[in-house]
Amino acid sequence: MRQSLGPVPRPKAPLPDNELWFGANFWSRLGGPLMWRHFDDAIVSAELAVLAANGVTLTRSFMYWPDFQPEPFRLDEACLHRFGRFLDLHLEHGMTTLPTMIVGHMSGENWDPVWRAGRDLYRDVWMVDRQAWYLRSVAQRFAAHPAVAGWLVSNEMPNYGGGGGIWGQDAGGVAAAEVYAWGDLMAQALRAGGATQPISLGDGAWGIDTTGVDNGYHLRDLIDFEDFAGPHTYPMGDDPVRQNLNAAFVAELCAMGKPVVMEEFGLTSDFADQDNAAHYYRQTLYTTALAGAVGWIGWNNTDFDLPGQDPYRHHPFEQHFGLTTVDGTPKRALEEFALFRAFADRAGLATMTRTPSHTAILISSFLDQPYPFVNQGDRSVIRDIGHQAYVSAKLADLAPAVIREADGLPTPRLIIVPATKALLATTLPALEAAAAAGTTVYYSYFGGEWPNQRGSWLAGFDALFGVRRIMRYGLAEPPASEVLTWRFLQPLGDLAESDELTVKVAGTADGRGVALVEAREADVVAVDQTGRPAVLVRPVGKGRIVLVTAPLEYYEARLPHVNPAPSARLYQALGQVAGVAGLAGTDTLDAFAEVMAGANGQMTGFVVSESPEPRAVTAWFAASPGGEPQAVDLELDAYGVVSLSI
Repeated sequence: MRQSLGPVPRPKAPLPDNELWFGANFWSRLGGPLMWRHFDDAIVSAELAVLAANGVTLTRSFMYWPDFQPEPFRLDEACLHRFGRFLDLHLEHGMTTLPTMIVGHMSGENWDPVWRAGRDLYRDVWMVDRQAWYLRSVAQRFAAHPAVAGWLVSNEMPNYGGGGGIWGQDAGGVAAAEVYAWGDLMAQALRAGGATQPISLGDGAWGIDTTGVDNGYHLRDLIDFEDFAGPHTYPMGDDPVRQNLNAAFVAELCAMGKPVVMEEFGLTSDFADQDNAAHYYRQTLYTTALAGAVGWIGWNNTDFDLPGQDPYRHHPFEQHFGLTTVDGTPKRALEEFALFRAFADRAGLATMTRTPSHTAILISSFLDQPYPFVNQGDRSVIRDIGHQAYVSAKLADLAPAVIREADGLPTPRLIIVPATKALLATTLPALEAAAAAGTTVYYSYFGGEWPNQRGSWLAGFDALFGVRRIMRYGLAEPPASEVLTWRFLQPLGDLAESDELTVKVAGTADGRGVALVEAREADVVAVDQTGRPAVLVRPVGKGRIVLVTAPLEYYEARLPHVNPAPSARLYQALGQVAGVAGLAGTDTLDAFAEVMAGANGQMTGFVVSESPEPRAVTAWFAASPGGEPQAVDLELDAYGVVSLSI
């Protein structure tokens, strides 16, 4: 079958009625997880009023499980009454909430109902039945309340029930089938109790699909009965741009046909000053919106002054994640939330759609498929490399789509396969067929971060890239130097003959290895300082296959403060070679521009600065791909965002 080029859709699945959720995770400052023992109408009402005044109209609320189900066959009527009053207060302030049911984990500690007695939350039939009864009973009580916007089964269940979370705890042998059965039964219990609102697990989307770590949580399967994906993101990094775009990349990885809600994100004032906290909130809000998210629930509504109460006694920084101080004073982060909400209402963000992309970043199925005898290090590094490639493609104004190998291969103008050790044998003919149809296929060599069958697993490597490898089995061929200088022998896009790219080497001894090749059917476009081929291009049909002989994006992913990185400059040139006609761009690699389309055909342009200092940026926008671009000069604040009608 003859293939033809076409852009790749970039998903943005809507919530019911095209609603957007603007929210905050909520614990009253009077008690944190113990708020239901110390519930105070006046204080809770005041806390909700501050949120509502700043554009926050939804909370994620928490039923502390030891209090709400003190015995296996009994719910606590006092807690249920207070929760009912809590719902009524939401209505008084024009707000709704997402009740979170099995709250055994919170802020660095796990709590059990005393009657659990060590029973397994997934496998013990009686224990699963008691959880289901609890969810069904609460839903029967509150499902019809107009303040309930949706339901969450748990809070970060991998940390509580087993499977481990973002800190990489032992998975405890939790199997995907067990997690699926448990989650499905919990969702059925809520539905049996009369819940008609959207349901999700509240697990944080920390499973194999977003981390490469198989903890039993497979979003691709769980989304069968989840009505939205709810990632929790608290990145610890060493590069400001990767940090700013972390949540956006996670949102892209969670896009599996259902809405993506940023269920938890935020930061503690103990780790960052208010100005930088505002930058982080602004970047997270806008970049995840551009990545297709339709809900934002910051962690959390208020600071606490509870130094003697667990978990704050031993995790004291957990007291200061609030959007407000203990006395209710808004922090800069809440001001950014209010500004974002005002923009969303004014511009009609709810009905905007993402424009399709002529650039796709291919994520190997070795990230999210539990193939046997694959080194865990070589699985999880795929996520880090993909993240860096995503950052560089954004800075190159390519507005990339993120595609998964397991979903098949489209034929956009440019496919980026960044520093990839392994692809399925069936993918390689598909890449060559895409090139024959006119796609520019880019691949950078990577032998893996660990020595498990070190080397590219791409069978037919030489034929695919038009080279002959000159390599020895089992050895990582070291790069020529700790700093590589690639000199171009012929033009590549706007990279002219004699232009140079400087590439710093980083990573493990295994991961640093390069491919030593000589050209056969490929043209050597760039060489390193020793004259070894660095960039080669093999013409294929209407397109081409580009080989970079060093793991460029891997090096960058292992370097601090690297962005804008050399790969962004290379991707920019490849976009020109591929004929990627975008709708927006800038004159700099430390800002990027994108476009979203409104329901009435109105286009909205976004310019996002990744500069830590205020700067002038010239951006351009076109009404259609290949259309006449219109330039606009802008003054952007540090890490600033500007939106404008086109």
